[in-house]
Amino acid sequence: MAESLLFSIAESVLGKIASPALQEAVAIYNVENQIRELRETLTAIKAVLSDAGAQQAKNNRLQVWLDRLQHVFYDAEDVLDELECEALQKQVISRYGGIKGKVHRFFSLSNPLMYRMKISHKIKEIQERLSKISTDKDQFDLNMRSAYDGVGHTRSREMTYSFINKLDVVGRDIDKEKIIEMLMQPNAKNLSVFPIVGMGGMGKTTLAKLVYNDDKVKEQFEMRLWVCVPEDFDLKKTIEGIIKDATPQNLSNFDIQHLQKSLQEIIKDKKFLLVLDDIWSSDRSRWKELRDLLTGGASESKIIITTRIAEVASIMGTHPVYNLKGLSHEESMALFQKWAFDEKEKELRPDLLETGNDIVEKSQGVPLLVKTLGSLLYSKDDDRHWKCIRDSETWELMEAKKDIVPVLKLSYDHLPSHLKRCFATFSLFVRGAEMKGSNLSRLWMALGLLSSKREKLALEDIGIEYIKELWKRSLIQEVEECGAELVFKVHDLVHYLATSVAQNDSSIVNLDTAEISEGVRCISFSSTLLEGISNFDGVPPFLRKPTSKRLHAIYFQHKVDDGVVTREFARTCISKCNHIRFLDLSYSSFEKLPSSICNLKQLRSLFLSENKQLKKLPSTICELQSLLDLALDGCTELGDLPKNMDRLVSLRYLSITTKQKSLQESGIQYLENLHFLGLEACENLQVLFEGTCRLTCLRDLQIEHCEGPLILPFGELKALESLNIDNSELELTSENKSNFPLNLRTLVIINSKQVMELLQCLEGSACTLESFFVYDCPTLTNVPEWLPNHTHLRLIHLIRCPKLLSMPQGIQSLTTLKELWIEHCGELSKRCEPQTGKDWNKIAHVCRIRLDLVDVQWMDD
Repeated sequence: MAESLLFSIAESVLGKIASPALQEAVAIYNVENQIRELRETLTAIKAVLSDAGAQQAKNNRLQVWLDRLQHVFYDAEDVLDELECEALQKQVISRYGGIKGKVHRFFSLSNPLMYRMKISHKIKEIQERLSKISTDKDQFDLNMRSAYDGVGHTRSREMTYSFINKLDVVGRDIDKEKIIEMLMQPNAKNLSVFPIVGMGGMGKTTLAKLVYNDDKVKEQFEMRLWVCVPEDFDLKKTIEGIIKDATPQNLSNFDIQHLQKSLQEIIKDKKFLLVLDDIWSSDRSRWKELRDLLTGGASESKIIITTRIAEVASIMGTHPVYNLKGLSHEESMALFQKWAFDEKEKELRPDLLETGNDIVEKSQGVPLLVKTLGSLLYSKDDDRHWKCIRDSETWELMEAKKDIVPVLKLSYDHLPSHLKRCFATFSLFVRGAEMKGSNLSRLWMALGLLSSKREKLALEDIGIEYIKELWKRSLIQEVEECGAELVFKVHDLVHYLATSVAQNDSSIVNLDTAEISEGVRCISFSSTLLEGISNFDGVPPFLRKPTSKRLHAIYFQHKVDDGVVTREFARTCISKCNHIRFLDLSYSSFEKLPSSICNLKQLRSLFLSENKQLKKLPSTICELQSLLDLALDGCTELGDLPKNMDRLVSLRYLSITTKQKSLQESGIQYLENLHFLGLEACENLQVLFEGTCRLTCLRDLQIEHCEGPLILPFGELKALESLNIDNSELELTSENKSNFPLNLRTLVIINSKQVMELLQCLEGSACTLESFFVYDCPTLTNVPEWLPNHTHLRLIHLIRCPKLLSMPQGIQSLTTLKELWIEHCGELSKRCEPQTGKDWNKIAHVCRIRLDLVDVQWMDD
């Protein structure tokens, strides 16, 4: 799997070389020739990576060559980032001057000529290493291969067929009947298409076979056809497959025109059912060509498609998607017994059944994995062997039986190149963890994995697009939209795939880990902390080793107790990890951040959240011109912020807990790239800023547990889309009310006595508001009458507002409203009870309704 990730890294490096920011830096330091040579060598190597991937399994020396290449690619990325950071800092100092009292290093910004020599030498060194590796590739006789979206798909996949042994299938009767019911319904459309979507191994093909071979279906359709669609949706091969399933004729001499004619003759005026199995390509034009050929059949002809990709279903389907879920535990257990025990056994051993029950829980309802685990244990009578499998991690099981890996790997192979490195970061998280899209997007942003060809698209939006793309491809599950936030999980098997893909690129470590391999760039600390660890002196041993200097990310999976992340821990990270981009020092226990933090020029994310001892930040933190994300929330002892924070010109996320009364002196009001500002437990804060405010990009403002009343410059926050007011009081003057943001998409109000005033201010956001949430507001007595004017509303949550009496009549006109939660809202809860409640008719059109924690209506859009 290494070559796929390598290809993605190569593309990232080449993309960075082509970026305007780097081109500007190249011009400043006059290293155009060196960068051009580097680009040419990278391009030549990238061209043979697909072929290297196809051969590496049979050639150990080739694997070593690929490992060397990965190290150099990352080192090249580090050097290019360093060049870009140095140029950015030079521009900031030209604009603002140096930090007062700071003596600049002679060999850097104060002497551009010397820095040019230094960076030129580093680029030359990378170029020489790459040239040597490029020369070495000749011994492997590697060739250029055609690539599909960045990766040559040279691996074969198992072709499907329509036969099925129904005795081998468990738990799909309800799914089968639902699909058949849809097929049997009369439809005015000449050709109806029913998509079945689900992750690899879920049983989409099996379900299609059950439907295809059902007696009712055989009676309904004059002709039934089955074809496994080629990965690239090659029209000629697809037509050949359909014809071969219908007739025994020899097609070897047929060109595409003859094939099309033959297909049309075969299906002419016949009512047919066609199954197009395992579709990957979302090529709309090829589908249209095939669909046009198939319209010659009789009316009421139907097509079933199976795919892992929601976009494919959207393009081809004429009916709602059938999302195939996992088996229940009982169904999984029944299937497991079929594969794990001999059918001749009359009584199954209770001890094996008990252990088997635990093993089945690992499958999470995926039929292919259930069968894999069952067959792995077939004829094994020793309970110790079963318990060994039960207590093994998923990836160890997969090593023992690799049936499912190729199935999952196809999903990864078909990812666009820019998503492959993003997908690999799933390996940093604990299996089964609930993830937030915004947090994952910020990690990707820090690692430089977000890019877009569309101009002016914010990095935050790109990150969410990436997550939705993984969702469409069935690589994440249990996705919930909570306002503007996406919350989801990664299936254990998909997590295993990410771990396999990441290989030595990422590693999960403990506080006593002695060493990490040379190639590791991202580490995450597991939940194991000081328990069982002796002689812990505040620094994990691996952080003192030379390999730590290559790290790009240090991440903690869980909240950690005070005393784990010490000042010595922070000092070691800062002194050793020269190329760190993402540094998580949350829940730490030191009073002052080391002033040497300014040496981490490539640092993009710094998390200092929940440090209860942190009292001061060094002024040198303002020299981190590449910093995108700074988290200071929960730092309850933090006093005044540094005065030159306006020099953090790249900063996009800032969360603060401070004792200050005003943020005016810090210069935060001049952060023109700031997208998110969070204020938490700032008990003394009264004024954000007075006078000039340049937060023209601020989209999300969260104010939590700030006593106030707090004066906000609403008139200047032109881009504000999301406002969260939690246990905080605002200064609502007539001027502030008139300047209330008109582009709001999300409003959250929690425990506010001002709730009625705030909701009145929303009347001007009728064209933009998509969701509003009100929690714990006893003073809210009625839903505003302006509600029906907000024609874009999708989500409404009204939680613990006991004095609410009724819904306005006009809510029936909100056709875009998809989700309504009403919980513990007194009389309103009673009026909204299904069928019997007086307000039920007003809200019955809403797809998803949760009433007092019960989903009384829950349908797909």
